[in-house]
Amino acid sequence: MNRYARIEVVPLAGQNAGPTDLRRAAHDLGLTGLQDLHHHRLYFLRGAELAGEHVETLCRRLLSDPVTETYRWQWVEPDTPLPTDETCIEVEFHPGVTDREAYEIKKAAQRLDLPLIQVATGHRYIVKGRLNEADLHRLARQVLCNEVVQRYRLGPITPAFIEEAAADDRIELFELAVLNDSQLLQLSQERRLALNLEEMSVLRRFCRNINRPLTDAELEMVAQTWSEHCFHKTFKARIAYREIDPHTQQPINEEFIDGLFKSYIRAATEACDRPWLVSTFVDNAGIVEFDEAHVLSFKVETHNHPSALEPFGGANTGVGGVIRDILGVSAKPIAVTDVLCFGPQDLPPEEVPEGTLHPRRIQAGVVAGVGDYGNKMGVPTVNGAVLYHPGYTANPLVFCGCVGLAPANSHPSRPQVGDRLIVLGGRTGRDGLRGATFSSLDLDSESSDTSFASTAVQIGDPIIEKDVTEVVLAARDAGLYHAITDCGAGGLSSAIGEMAQTLGAEVELNRVLLKYSGLRPWEIWLSEAQERMVLAVPPENIPRLAGLCRRFGVEWSDLGHLTGTGQMVVRYNNIPVVDLPVDLLFNGHPRLHLTAEWQAPAPPPGQVSLDEIDPQTALLALLGDPNVASKEAIIRTYDHEVQAGTVVKPLTGIHNHGPSDAAVLKPMGTRGPVGVAISNGINPAYGTLDPYAMAVSAVDEAVRNAVAVGGDPDRLSLLDNFCWGNPNLPDRLGGLVRAVKGCYDAARAFNAPFISGKDSLNNEYLDRSGQRTPIPGTVLISAMAIVPDISRAVTMDLKQAGNLVYIVGETRRELGGSLLAAHYSIPADTPPGLPPNALQTARALHKAIRRGLVRACHDLSEGGLAVAAAEMALAGGLGLSIDLDRIPTAGKVDHPLEILFSESNGRWLVEVAPDDAPAFENVMAGCAAVRCGQVQAGPVLKLGPVEAAVSTLEAVWRGWTKDEGRTMNDERRTTNDQCGVVIP
Repeated sequence: MNRYARIEVVPLAGQNAGPTDLRRAAHDLGLTGLQDLHHHRLYFLRGAELAGEHVETLCRRLLSDPVTETYRWQWVEPDTPLPTDETCIEVEFHPGVTDREAYEIKKAAQRLDLPLIQVATGHRYIVKGRLNEADLHRLARQVLCNEVVQRYRLGPITPAFIEEAAADDRIELFELAVLNDSQLLQLSQERRLALNLEEMSVLRRFCRNINRPLTDAELEMVAQTWSEHCFHKTFKARIAYREIDPHTQQPINEEFIDGLFKSYIRAATEACDRPWLVSTFVDNAGIVEFDEAHVLSFKVETHNHPSALEPFGGANTGVGGVIRDILGVSAKPIAVTDVLCFGPQDLPPEEVPEGTLHPRRIQAGVVAGVGDYGNKMGVPTVNGAVLYHPGYTANPLVFCGCVGLAPANSHPSRPQVGDRLIVLGGRTGRDGLRGATFSSLDLDSESSDTSFASTAVQIGDPIIEKDVTEVVLAARDAGLYHAITDCGAGGLSSAIGEMAQTLGAEVELNRVLLKYSGLRPWEIWLSEAQERMVLAVPPENIPRLAGLCRRFGVEWSDLGHLTGTGQMVVRYNNIPVVDLPVDLLFNGHPRLHLTAEWQAPAPPPGQVSLDEIDPQTALLALLGDPNVASKEAIIRTYDHEVQAGTVVKPLTGIHNHGPSDAAVLKPMGTRGPVGVAISNGINPAYGTLDPYAMAVSAVDEAVRNAVAVGGDPDRLSLLDNFCWGNPNLPDRLGGLVRAVKGCYDAARAFNAPFISGKDSLNNEYLDRSGQRTPIPGTVLISAMAIVPDISRAVTMDLKQAGNLVYIVGETRRELGGSLLAAHYSIPADTPPGLPPNALQTARALHKAIRRGLVRACHDLSEGGLAVAAAEMALAGGLGLSIDLDRIPTAGKVDHPLEILFSESNGRWLVEVAPDDAPAFENVMAGCAAVRCGQVQAGPVLKLGPVEAAVSTLEAVWRGWTKDEGRTMNDERRTTNDQCGVVIP
């Protein structure tokens, strides 16, 4: 039984076995002695009855492609070292980490009636060149292996099969009643509970009242339920807020805020009279009407901390988790969104903070993880953004969104006493333990070095989730359940806890299906293993649900029932594990009292006057900026066509490479011309000057983008995502308060409701010296707007020479936080604000689009008028001339660079056919809409002092060099080369 088969799959001669992206990553680290790197796949098989003929069958029929690969294998005894005449590095997963390929091999072996018991997979990298042993270890740790989830060896590796272990029913008890304050805090820190002294003191009083200790499962469940990630303590807190005059250092505004969420986010929604709202801030996702027969749901989540440590798995499970949020409102996932924030891709290796990955490696893993899950699930990735800022180096931000479609009135959400608690989908392991509390802590130099980190992140399995989706949708249509939720942060503890929070439940943990034995009861209860849903099912419907699970090959188990006692009771083999009142879990948390303070920063020192900047040079610099330059290399890794409903795609134009403002979808199975636009708005640069302006601008940009493609501003809903630093620090919280206020004011200006949201706090890096580095406070606003007629949907590329170009909206002297200010040290301290009559202008433009008067439309955002005009021209392959003297302005705007590069909100460039100009001007009467230019046949962009060939602009925007031709591979290059990633 101990011997195993070692299989090595090798590319045939002439096949590309050398991952060039990994070689490039090694050279970027200074390992220039690496000449070549070859990759072979490894498989390890073990079984008591496994014979050579079985191994041969698997090799031929499953593990290798005879057209491009060959294979070799041998029996290996565990204690026998394997000789090798090659310098190699071999990598495999830690025991317990999800190995999707191994799981599928076991399933295939079962179908082939082969006696296979255990499988592990790995990678063999053959190294050519002049590298010493220290170089090899560096190559392994920084390029080939992520030690959070993998291990490596120089030379042949011995697979770490998961050995069978006896069930572990140990329960640890904690006598909180006798602990003093310092001991309480020590316990919280040692177990990474992320609970403060006041919270731990509540638990101490509770233990004294019930006269017994807490079990480990009870302590962990309370920590999960009360975590910032799950309970959103800061947005519920009472906040004493004040603003400080930067000159006198005296308070100029003081107020008491009775909860940020209640006072601003929910208040903005309640102030809207929008009868098409179905569900807001109650379910896993917000829900609105689509047409008479269907509703749409939308949710955006963050997966920041996991993505910092294991980028592929973090992003992968971020997408999987938000898809399950949509399943949690009984909807079919129809689209995925992703907004990604990374550190500089050209950061010198020596500047990477200790214990973190290089931003290139983070980006490569995150991008691969997003695409891997959505593509395999058959859900199109249709909208997003990629941003770069030094503040995201140690703490990347990964926003994952999902849109769902369901029949109207098809989502049951009232669990009943007696309902059985059914969990279906993936099995439970140690992956994801304490993920909720992990996300509520700062990252530090040791975050990736602890055994805690390896269990706090997960790797998903989209194939299982695809099958789970089929079961859930069929069960919905058959009316088999009363309520449904997903297993996300906190696992069964959170899912069953929330489902039972008004009723109570009894649960038998020994019924949970495990990936492997040996898990302790609290680990089973808190595991965040992926691809699991919990349903409240009437007992009489269990046989029909079981039949659906058999049909789609989905495992399920009956864990217990809802009781109506108000008590959460969990047992393991009849041993009490949890016995807590649900009132303690969901109403017993001590409300936080926080202090917030905001002081406007000193104006940035201006070292360069606008007169010193050459406009054409500036435009080229901005087009080549990583935040503006083409993201085609990333977008093309995602499937945005699957499900056949994408009307306006992420890339558009004559060569399908121009950046769309938003996506437009026509969900399959719906009738009529109605579609939906999906957009977003984000710009953390404004927040360095004023988080209020950042939030206002994010809302305005999300609305602009949706309107630009045909979205109706009166059928538009918003989602808010806040990523911030430590809210216990008054200056951090003060900025957050400013941002929330900005969201409220902007939402009210557009009469747009928030339907869902999420906050991710404590995004800070703490080094060994105690120095804190927070991310730049970041607000992402996502928008979903009904498109009344998809035949009127508009794209941003110029369409025809001779057409007229209008600018809608006024330009102000608002260069603060702009892209121009980032490239040149100019005296600019005024970020964009909320334009007057914003909703009126958006309504008028939508009316013009709906009447078919608009041929192209593009919003003005980063880089202002100049960048927007260049993007329209290069996407359409046409020229464009604009008279800067005709641009409508407000206030004092007296320099051409202010007109060209100001990033004032509420503006669009619009292309109109000459015959439609009178009608367009009539519709836009009363709004700032001025004819300012014309589309030209000659591919030249003329903007006042700027005159440049469109081909030159495109080459800079795409990152082409003078020596590069326009091959497909060249077109997919960006200014930020990605390092490689091996998809698990």
